[in-house]
Amino acid sequence: MTFTRGRLIALRITFLLSRPTSSQTHEQMKLRMPPKCTVPRSCAFFLAQGRETKKPNRRPSDFSIFHLSLLCCLLFLIHSAPVPCAAQAVSPASAAAQSTNQSSSQPTSQAYTLSPDKLVKATALGRIRNILGIVAALWDLAFLWLLLATRTAAGLEAFAQRLSNRRWLQGVIFFAAFLIILTLADLPLDIYAHHVSLSYAISVEPWLPWLIDMSKSFGLTLVLGVPVLLLFNWIVRRWPRRYWLVCWAFAIPLIVLSTFLEPLAEPIFNQYEPLAKNHAALVAALEKVVARTGTNIPPGRMYLMKASEKSNGINAYVSGIGATKRIVVWDTTADRIPNDEIMMVFAHESGHYVLDHIPKGIAISAVVFFFVFWLCAQVAAWLVRRRGESWGIAKADSLVQEEMPRAPFLRGFVRKGGRERSSHPQSFNPLSTRTGFVALLFVASIANFLLQPAGNAVSRHFEHEADVYGQEATHGLVPDPQKTAVAGFNDLGKAWLDDPNPNPYIEFWLASHPSMQSRATFAAHYNPWPNSGHGEFFDK
Repeated sequence: MTFTRGRLIALRITFLLSRPTSSQTHEQMKLRMPPKCTVPRSCAFFLAQGRETKKPNRRPSDFSIFHLSLLCCLLFLIHSAPVPCAAQAVSPASAAAQSTNQSSSQPTSQAYTLSPDKLVKATALGRIRNILGIVAALWDLAFLWLLLATRTAAGLEAFAQRLSNRRWLQGVIFFAAFLIILTLADLPLDIYAHHVSLSYAISVEPWLPWLIDMSKSFGLTLVLGVPVLLLFNWIVRRWPRRYWLVCWAFAIPLIVLSTFLEPLAEPIFNQYEPLAKNHAALVAALEKVVARTGTNIPPGRMYLMKASEKSNGINAYVSGIGATKRIVVWDTTADRIPNDEIMMVFAHESGHYVLDHIPKGIAISAVVFFFVFWLCAQVAAWLVRRRGESWGIAKADSLVQEEMPRAPFLRGFVRKGGRERSSHPQSFNPLSTRTGFVALLFVASIANFLLQPAGNAVSRHFEHEADVYGQEATHGLVPDPQKTAVAGFNDLGKAWLDDPNPNPYIEFWLASHPSMQSRATFAAHYNPWPNSGHGEFFDK
C-alpha cells in the first residue's frame, strides 16, 4: 500500500513526510519506493525554449556536487553491489558456512535468528537496501543541482511564461512539469527496487498492477503537490523577506492535515473490508487491547487489508487521527501469525497514540523547522547571489510588468512596519521566481538529508517506547508477553528478510526503527513484573 511509495514529493518542501507514517509498510521503509520522476532528455527541449539573453560563462564548479555525488554512488556500487538473485542461488553448504562465520563474531544466543539460506538472502538484501537509500539521497540532490546548472529549470519557466500570461497558470504548468521530471528521474530506482522485491519474493505484485499503482501515486502527487508548491511559491513572492516564517506557520497545520487525510487515500491503492467479517475472534482479541490502552477504536474502525495480492510481508498498524483513526491488519498477518502476536503489534501501534508521539513529533518538528526554515532562507539567498546568474534566475531589474499583480486593489501594496508601500522591484526576492524556488527546494533537500540522522534518532526512540508499551499492555492478555514479542519480531523479520546484523553506521543514518535484532533482544529480557514490580507505563 503506497502513498506515493514513501513520501509525497509535493510535501517534501516542508519536510512534512520526512518520517515514515504508521501506515507505510516495512518494505517501503526498507526499499526505496517514492515515485518522483524525470526525463533528463527533455531538458534539451526546455533549454531551446530559454530566454534570449546572453548566457554567462559557467564556472567549472557548477557541476562539482553533481559529479561528486555520481562518483560516490559509483564507488559505493562497485564496492558492494550484490546481484539481486545471487542469494537465491547460493548452495546450502555455502549458506551454512556464512552463517557459521557470522555467528562466530556474534553472541551465541540471539533473539532474532534466521535459517542459513534466509540469512544469506537477508544479508544481500540488506546491502541492496542500503545502496538504494544512499544512491537515492545523492541522486535527488544531484538531479536538482543538474536542473539548475544546465538552466533546465530556467528554460521550463520561460516555456510556461510563453504558454500563458496568467501567473497562476504558469505556476501550474511549471510545477506539474517539474514533478513529472522528478518522477521520471527516480523511476529507474523505483523499477529496480520492485525488481529486487520480486526477486526475493517479498513482493508478488506483477509489473502491470505495479505500474498502475505508480500511476495512481503520481496522480495524487500532481493533485496535491502542485497546489502545495504554488502556495509556498506564492508565500515567497508575497512576503519576500519573511517568507520563511510564513512557510513555517503553514507547515505545521499541513502536517496535521496530511495525517488526518492519509486513511482517506489508502483505499485508492488497496482493498479493505471490515475485520469482523471473517476474523471475529481477532476483533474480540483486539478489543481487549483497546480496553486496556484506552485508544477508543470501535470494531467498526477495524479493517482487513488484502495485502496478499501484492506482498508476502506482514503488517498491522493504526493510522489517522481523530475521526479518521482506525486499525488495519493485513490479511497476510491475520492468516499467518497467531492472534497473540497481532495483539502485540496492535498494542505497539496504540502506544504511539497513548504516548502522544504524534503531537510530540509535531512539536519537535515545529521547533526544528523554525530554525531550519530560517537557515534555508539564508543559504538559498547566498546561493542565488553566487550562482543565480548562471542558473538563469531573474534579478529585480529584469522583472516585467506582467508579473506584477494586475488587480487595482492588489497592485502596489505590501504591508511593512505598519505602513503601506509600493511594490517596488527592491522588494522582489529572486527565490520567488520558479527557478529561484527550485534553488530553495534544493537547499531544503540538503537540509532534509543532513537532518535525517537526527530525525531517525527521535523516531527510533519513539519506536522503542512503543515496543515497551506494547509488551506491557499485553501483560495479562497473552500467556507470555516476552515470548510473544520475540516470536512476533522473528516472524516480522523473516517475512521482510531483515538483516540480523545491520551496519551500525547505515542504521544510524537511514533507519527509522531499531534493528530487529535489538528489538527482539530487548523483548526477551524485559520483564518488570516479578517481585511485585511495575512497568514503565502500567502498574500491573
